[in-house]
Amino acid sequence: MTIANLSRRTLLQAGGALLASTALPTFTLAQGAPAGGRLIVAADSEPKNLNPAIVASNGVFFIASKVIEPLAEASFDGKDGLAPRLATSWEGSADGKSVTFKLREGVKWHDGKPFTSADVAYSALNIWKPLQNLGRLVFANLEAVDTPDATTAVFKFSKPTPLQLIRNALPVVSSVVPRHLYEGTDIATNPANVKLVGTGPFKLTEYKPGEYYRLTRNADYWGKGEPKLDEVIFRVLPDRAGAGAALEAEEIQLAAFSAVPLTDLARISKVPGIKVISKGYEALTYQLVVEINHRRKELADLKVRQAIAHAIDRKFVVDTIFLGYAAASTGPVPKNAPEFYDASVPTYAFDTAKANALLDEAGYKKGANGTRFSLKLRPAPYFNETKQFGDYLRQALAAVGIDAQLINADSAAHQKAVYTDHDFDLAIGPPVFRGDPAISTTILVRSGIPAGVPFSNQGGYENKELDGIIAKAAETVDTAARTELYKQFQQIVATDLPLINVAEWGFITVARDTVENVSNNPRWAVSNWSDTALKS
Repeated sequence: MTIANLSRRTLLQAGGALLASTALPTFTLAQGAPAGGRLIVAADSEPKNLNPAIVASNGVFFIASKVIEPLAEASFDGKDGLAPRLATSWEGSADGKSVTFKLREGVKWHDGKPFTSADVAYSALNIWKPLQNLGRLVFANLEAVDTPDATTAVFKFSKPTPLQLIRNALPVVSSVVPRHLYEGTDIATNPANVKLVGTGPFKLTEYKPGEYYRLTRNADYWGKGEPKLDEVIFRVLPDRAGAGAALEAEEIQLAAFSAVPLTDLARISKVPGIKVISKGYEALTYQLVVEINHRRKELADLKVRQAIAHAIDRKFVVDTIFLGYAAASTGPVPKNAPEFYDASVPTYAFDTAKANALLDEAGYKKGANGTRFSLKLRPAPYFNETKQFGDYLRQALAAVGIDAQLINADSAAHQKAVYTDHDFDLAIGPPVFRGDPAISTTILVRSGIPAGVPFSNQGGYENKELDGIIAKAAETVDTAARTELYKQFQQIVATDLPLINVAEWGFITVARDTVENVSNNPRWAVSNWSDTALKS
């Protein structure tokens, strides 16, 4: 099946107007390329900035990770859960003030220029630290990168920085870009942010807005015998209902990030030639969280927050909203992060009687109409499940006398209302746990975060003890001591409820059984797919 033969009629019938144009070009494979075939993949969004060194997000990584590589990738069986990419080894100093990376030799950028330590130093100091959404936290104390030779980069920190943190963060924060294309330019507006030049197994060859991204084989890739594929085509299918039909019609071969709705999985799993895979998202754990505006008098009361936690039936949420493709949360660190997870934190069983009693104790008695007070509830619009949970939470709160007024908005309006204007009482967010609490979890509860930072503590919660633990962990080099601090962190968060963790989930990949080497690392959907292949 070539992209020229994709059936517009089938896709339209499956999910509405999915394609932006009627005429699709025929792509010709590169002369002399091995017969690795073309993999056609569903994509449901088009990031404005494709540079993962600036925007470390799954929507960007999904496409860009095949083109631009990090220093290391997550691994199921590698040492410390990592597999080398542009770095072959990394070693931290005893005082926590330096990390030495040995870099891979013989690597070329897609434009033929050699990859060197100068590219790593430039990316770290000029992009990861000052510009990247996650790197600015991980590399906050990075002050210099020494490059004694072309294959050595020595990161120097002004304060002790745990190797455990750097190591855990490498797959997410260390995408390297070519210094020769960025130096002396306005990084934020550089054309290379969308016309990517990387070292990865695929080159970004063509992009047609509303239709597709075309990636072609990098014949000079450093991985021996890789990539296995000739091309990867990301088809823009914004209506998720169409992905399943396109898979059944063999018009696409893979849909990741639950592009096939959960409600369709039971049926499609029985279709010959299709496999449903839950593996491959272990390092991308999404968390369903109730964000709380502590500026609101009622919500500043711990008993009220405890009552809300008891009003939520987590089993119902997992079984009915996620159809079993999730697990109930106990706290801010998910169960599939065993390095840090603490199972002994306080939990809040579903108990409406207890919730009502706590609200009574807090002094918020039911009025004649059965209502204690009203709240403004904003569910995040990013996933069907977050929106559905908004409807459920409104009903759950009504059962204990809290009138939750549901306000739905698009992504931009939601982010502005919650994270800039603080125009919410409760919000529903899906933050991601990325392997270490310091990367994207402590920011959810640490005080002093400036307004406008998405997925951060914009509820005004402040706990000096918790802030102290977070700060101490950020500079604790000893791994065991640092891990213990994060267990204390979990205990405080689960006890004081600055937010309420409800569920945690990964995504589902659905693929034709002709696609090989799927989901073979914990970040597979956002890794480089160098060994992904098609059966001949």
